[in-house]
Amino acid sequence: MNRLVSILVAGFVALMLLSSTVFVVDQRNFAVVFAFGEIKEVISEPGLHFKLPPPLQNVIYLDKRILTLDTPNADRFITSEKKNILVDTFVKWRIMDPRLYYVSFSGSEKSARARMDQIVKAALNDEITKRTVRDVISGQRGSVMEAIHRKVEAEAKQIGVQIVDVRLKRVDYVEQINASVYDRMKAERLRVANELRSTGSAESEKIRADADRQRTVMLAEAFRDAEKIKGDGDAKASQIYAEAFGKNPEFYKFYRSLEAYRATFKSHGDVMVLDSNSEFFKYFRSPGGAAAPAAAKK
Repeated sequence: MNRLVSILVAGFVALMLLSSTVFVVDQRNFAVVFAFGEIKEVISEPGLHFKLPPPLQNVIYLDKRILTLDTPNADRFITSEKKNILVDTFVKWRIMDPRLYYVSFSGSEKSARARMDQIVKAALNDEITKRTVRDVISGQRGSVMEAIHRKVEAEAKQIGVQIVDVRLKRVDYVEQINASVYDRMKAERLRVANELRSTGSAESEKIRADADRQRTVMLAEAFRDAEKIKGDGDAKASQIYAEAFGKNPEFYKFYRSLEAYRATFKSHGDVMVLDSNSEFFKYFRSPGGAAAPAAAKK
């Protein structure tokens, strides 16, 4: 019985020793093997690997994926115009040299992020202080990012890090400058609006004056043409009357008298006080218009 227990204990100890010599490297990690506190080997290939049991050798793992450094708050920088702007950035990076990275930060990702943040801020400050706000925001934004990328990449290589990309997410004025910029933009827009209104009003008056002039000319020309036509009509009518009068003067006088009677006695309420022997009633006395006899006159 004691022998069986001894065998079991020995087997368990052997199994424990064997398990402590085997480790698995994931495809997302680097494995750094230490021997008495010194780096002996860096394994980047995934799979099953062997080592000496602790405390002779031990293993730590470092992330080999692309990581993101994204600061929660925008940082303030001063441009060449001595204006304060807020710049928000993010950096894509990964461990390039695990041995150098571990020596630099003892494997602490937090320390690595803090160091990277300092490097990025220094590169941003160097580039932004040489440029105007317009250059940083739009004019030379691509050049700014390329210059920052080069500087950050050169610094990062010294700590075993590769910079994949650097981007400016947002570039903005500080709050105090924002207010003054908005006021200036508002004043400029109001100036342009007033200028457009003035120009529109002047054009409106010009168009209205031209329309009034054309109306006056058209009315004058129409009145002139109407008077001409009217004059031509009156002349034609007078000619016709003259021709008719010349053919039969007595009939013409009779016809004109009938028109006068019709116009005069059109309304039953009309009252006229005339001598019955007047020239006006001569066709009432005789169809031929002869003068009345002397006895009738009496």
